[in-house]
Amino acid sequence: MKFHWLKQLMPRGLYGRGALILLLPIVTIQLVVSVVFIQRHFERVTEQMTGSMLLEIDLMIDTVDDAVDLGEAQTKLSALGKPLQIRTDLPAVLDETRGDHRRFYDLTGLVVMDVLHQLVRPVQAIDLTDGDRVVLWVMTDKGLMKIDFARGRASASNPHQLLVLMMVVGLLMSVIAYLFLRNQLKPIRHLSMMAEAFGRGQSVPYRISGATEVRSAGAAFLDMRNRIERHIEQRTMMLSAISHDLRTPLTRLRLGLSMLPRNEEDAKDIEDMEMDVAEMGRLIDAFLEFSRNQAQASAPDDTDIGALVRDAVQYAQRSGKPVILGNCPPDGEVIVKLRSEAIRRALDNLIGNALRYGGQAEVTVTLGGKVLKISVEDPGPGIPPERRDEALRPFTRLDPARNQDLGQGVGLGLSIASDIVRAHGGSLNLRKSESLGGLQAEIVLPL
Repeated sequence: MKFHWLKQLMPRGLYGRGALILLLPIVTIQLVVSVVFIQRHFERVTEQMTGSMLLEIDLMIDTVDDAVDLGEAQTKLSALGKPLQIRTDLPAVLDETRGDHRRFYDLTGLVVMDVLHQLVRPVQAIDLTDGDRVVLWVMTDKGLMKIDFARGRASASNPHQLLVLMMVVGLLMSVIAYLFLRNQLKPIRHLSMMAEAFGRGQSVPYRISGATEVRSAGAAFLDMRNRIERHIEQRTMMLSAISHDLRTPLTRLRLGLSMLPRNEEDAKDIEDMEMDVAEMGRLIDAFLEFSRNQAQASAPDDTDIGALVRDAVQYAQRSGKPVILGNCPPDGEVIVKLRSEAIRRALDNLIGNALRYGGQAEVTVTLGGKVLKISVEDPGPGIPPERRDEALRPFTRLDPARNQDLGQGVGLGLSIASDIVRAHGGSLNLRKSESLGGLQAEIVLPL
C-alpha cells in the first residue's frame, strides 16, 4: 500500500509501459553521466584555465602598481596587453550598484567567478553576460582598472556539445528501440484485440506472429476459439433436430386432441391436456431462443441506439402496453457497432418482464464516459439483492420475488438478455428502482 500512488501514475497501456521501461534507463544514464562529467571535467578544466589567467592578471596589476604615474602605467599596459591578448582600460568607470552577472544557464561561469575572486586585489565586479568575453573591474594604486579577455581562455569552449551529442544519440537510439519494441508488442496487442472481439461475439481472422511465447499463446487462442465455435455449431444442430423431432409429435397431439369428441365429462380433461401441450410448445420455443442467442449467428453492424430503443417502446405501446420512454438520444446521435437484432431481443425481454411483474415499464437511455446505459424499470415486487445473481441463470424462477402465476415465463428472459449483453462486452445489472420502487434492469454497453 505504500506505493499505491505510484501505481496510479503508471501508464495503463502496453505501449505506454514499454516506452517507460525503455526511456527511463536512457534518461537516467544521460543525467548521471552529464552531471558527473560536468562536475569532474568541465569544472576542473575551468579552474585550471582561469587559474592560469590569474597569473597574467596579477602581472598586469603589478605592472600598474610599479609605474611611477598613470601615464607610464597606461603605456606599459598597452605594450603588455598586445602579446597577452588582454584589453585594459585605466582608469575605468563602474556603477557602484553593479555586481557579478552571468547567463542563467552558464554553469562554468560560476567556477570562473569563484576563481577570479581569489585575486590578490579585490575584484569589484565581473561580467559574463557576453558569452565570448570575460570583463572584470579591479582596484589598483592608479585607480579602477577594467580587464577584458576572451572567454575561451578561462573555460572550455562549447561545454554544451557533450549534452547535445548525448541527447541526439539518446533520442536516435530511443526511436530505434521503440520501433523494435513496437514490432514485438504489436502481435500481443493484436491477440488482445482478437480475444476482446471474440468475447463480443465477433470472429475476426487472426494470423499467428511474434515471438515464440506470443505464437504459442496465439495458437492456444485459435484452438480454444475453434473448439468453442464447434461446440456452438454442434449444439445448434442438435437443438434444431430436437425441435423438429419434438414439434412433429406435439402437432399430432394437438391435432388429435382437437378431433376428440367433447362431452361434459371429458371436456375438462381435454382442455387440461391442450394446456399441457401448449406449455410444452412454449418451453421448446423458449429453449430454442436461448440456444439461438448463444450461437451468435448475426454479425455486428452500426446501430442507432435512439431509434432502436424508441422503436421497441413504440412497438409495446402499439400493443396497448403501458410503457413510458424517458430520456433517450435523438435518432442518429449515438451510433454503436453491435448486433441490433440481439440487443432488441434483450430489450424486449426486459420490457416483457417489467410488464409481466410490474404492470408497467419505463425505459431510459443515458451516456456516461465510455459506456452506454439502457434502463428498464417497473413498480413490481423486485428481486432481493442476495438473489439477483441467481435470477440471471437460465431456467431460474424466483417464486418468492416473482409470482409465476402472473405469467407463463420459464425463467429465460433475464438469462437471454444477460448473455446477449455479455456477448457485446457489457453487463446486465439488477438493482432497486429509485423512481418506481420495483426492479431496475440496466444494460451497460461499452462505446
